[in-house]
Amino acid sequence: MQEERRARFEVLVGEVGEPLRRYLVRRTDADSAQDVLAEALLVLWRRLDDVPQDAALPWCYAVTGHCLANELRSARRRRGLVSRVGRLAPRPEVDPTPQLPDPELQGALAALRPQDRELVRLWAWEDLPPAGIAVVLGITTNAVHIRLHRARARLSDLLADTDVGKSRRSVGHNKVERRASP
Repeated sequence: MQEERRARFEVLVGEVGEPLRRYLVRRTDADSAQDVLAEALLVLWRRLDDVPQDAALPWCYAVTGHCLANELRSARRRRGLVSRVGRLAPRPEVDPTPQLPDPELQGALAALRPQDRELVRLWAWEDLPPAGIAVVLGITTNAVHIRLHRARARLSDLLADTDVGKSRRSVGHNKVERRASP
């Protein structure tokens, strides 16, 4: 029984380990990402029977997101304690937005509300479909469609007056046009 569980866990980690690591690296520093990944894998081991077969990756993103939120909350508390004790000055907040090569895009993403920013990241960076995003965020697929539409519109508006907006026609996934065979 234990060997079957271990084998299932190893298969799951093989499928989701690297996507979860990338998810965390895009949201926090490398050291915290490793710690949070370890915590998330521990939760996955404990809750292995709860992992849905048809939506394992989105479910694991949701677990990892909760672990990251716990880590960020703990770090904030530690900084507050250090500040109150007065031994050290508090460290600055960690910017969860990775350094993008395009400063205009980075600025536009930073200007979005945190919920919109996470929605766009899950869609554009993690390449999740709306149903998967719904699992991660704990909302309905319909709500994802609506919120994603609005977030993309806000991002597009923010980029409209920049060089990025003038050189790109749309924000997000590029659609590939297929030509009919001759």
